Amino acid sequence: MLTKKGLKKNPELVKKIDFSVFPGHQGGPHMNKIAGIAVALKEASSKKFSKYAHQIVKNAVTIANELKKYGFKLVGNGTENHMIWIDLRNKNIDGWQAHVTLEKAYIFGNKQTIPSDPRSPFYPSGFRLGTPAITTRGMKEKDMVTIAKFINEGLEIAHKLGNPDIGHKNKEKDQKARKAFKVLLNKNPEITKLKSRVVKFARRFPVP
Repeated sequence: MLTKKGLKKNPELVKKIDFSVFPGHQGGPHMNKIAGIAVALKEASSKKFSKYAHQIVKNAVTIANELKKYGFKLVGNGTENHMIWIDLRNKNIDGWQAHVTLEKAYIFGNKQTIPSDPRSPFYPSGFRLGTPAITTRGMKEKDMVTIAKFINEGLEIAHKLGNPDIGHKNKEKDQKARKAFKVLLNKNPEITKLKSRVVKFARRFPVP
């Protein structure tokens, strides 16, 4: 934002800023991006999208509440948006183990650092989930109860298979521990059964 004082000091500021924006930073009018933004804004202004957005939050709140019933601690003690942020320290596993184990069962999230995390970013203390994709597939609150149960079962398996050398300062020990964890996970009959149940459940909600 230019002031009269600024323009008095340098009358060329307007031209310099305009030139910096275009063709400098902006580069050029990319019609594909403009069209994409237009479509997104039109969709976001619809009642259908508003209803969808509210359902995303309802689903996230339900998963959060269900996970707390299983003894999980959540950053912020819950959620007010699409994201559930789990602090796994009381479960004695890290975010890497959670990520690898749940992914094996086709439950996708991300390892995530937590506030003042005592662990490294590669083996953080948290795990993050979101509800937009499953809401897009038509899942509602009652389905979140099932998903929370799946998550709890998966992380219990991760705890059973946990290796104390995962995240060890000695890189060789760390690599061996990670490899051993994945080998045990691939052979584990419980995770295989869980994956089958997840797939059966997900097939009820085809991707639109």
